Amino acid sequence: MQAKGVVSPMAQARAPRADAVRNRRKILSAAGEQITAHGPDVGMDEIAAAAGVAVGTLYRHFPTKTDLVAAVVAEHVARVADDAEAALARVASGGARAMDELAAFLGRVVETSATDRAVKAAAQTLGATPGDRAAEDRASAAVTALIHAGQADGDIHPDVTVADIYLLFSTAPTDQPATARTRWLTLVTTGLTTHARATST
Repeated sequence: MQAKGVVSPMAQARAPRADAVRNRRKILSAAGEQITAHGPDVGMDEIAAAAGVAVGTLYRHFPTKTDLVAAVVAEHVARVADDAEAALARVASGGARAMDELAAFLGRVVETSATDRAVKAAAQTLGATPGDRAAEDRASAAVTALIHAGQADGDIHPDVTVADIYLLFSTAPTDQPATARTRWLTLVTTGLTTHARATST
């Protein structure tokens, strides 16, 4: 019989140590910052230094550079999914129209991608085949629901699909000035909606 208050070795093995959890968070945060600043080719030594951990600690959490970059990208895909689900929730509550939320979602992803290379990489993986598809599936489901709601409203063309939205992500002018990105968003949303674009006189 185990003494009261004593944690079994099996329970200790199952639960990550608090310092290990903190180190992983620090590594992912530093990796995201370093990838944003220097691109995905940034060195593991630089990431470890930015995280304030030993290189060996970094490799214990992420045995390869690919593993680390994949984890950073996965976090950003999850944020994109959270954003899409929040947009859908606003539509479902009756507080917004689906076309407006879809256009705003497109704009947020593109604007963030223009300044954050990690988010840009995440956006480009949407529609691909990542190792863990949970976040991508959440994003796809939310965007698909937004499209269907907009089609039911008569605001979005009936042939628009989630694959079209991913195509737009991959062709966005994220390396161009903000004015070009704004113009791009105007043009693509015009292509999505059934409403004629207002022209200046």
